[in-house]
Amino acid sequence: MYFDFINWLEKHLQPCFWKKHFGIECFGCGMQRSFIELLKGNIIESIKLYPALIPIFFLFIFLFLHVLYKYKNGALILKISFIFTVIIIVTNYIFKFINEYNI
Repeated sequence: MYFDFINWLEKHLQPCFWKKHFGIECFGCGMQRSFIELLKGNIIESIKLYPALIPIFFLFIFLFLHVLYKYKNGALILKISFIFTVIIIVTNYIFKFINEYNI
């Protein structure tokens, strides 16, 4: 049943609106495929497709826990995690852009 769900997800991937209409990838391109690879247990492949997925999960899980338990330095950890995640997203986008257009 678990693998049926993964197969269903692979068959129902949504196309990127930005890439479809403007011809270039957006900051989130690769996230769906990365998530599917993570569900399959292919962590390395998931990181190759979209390196920011695991930090994004950490960010949301920690945010949820911080809201519930009010950690002492939770806000600072969230700020640092957010900055780290944004740096990964932007760096990944720049590398994909350079590789795609051979700049």
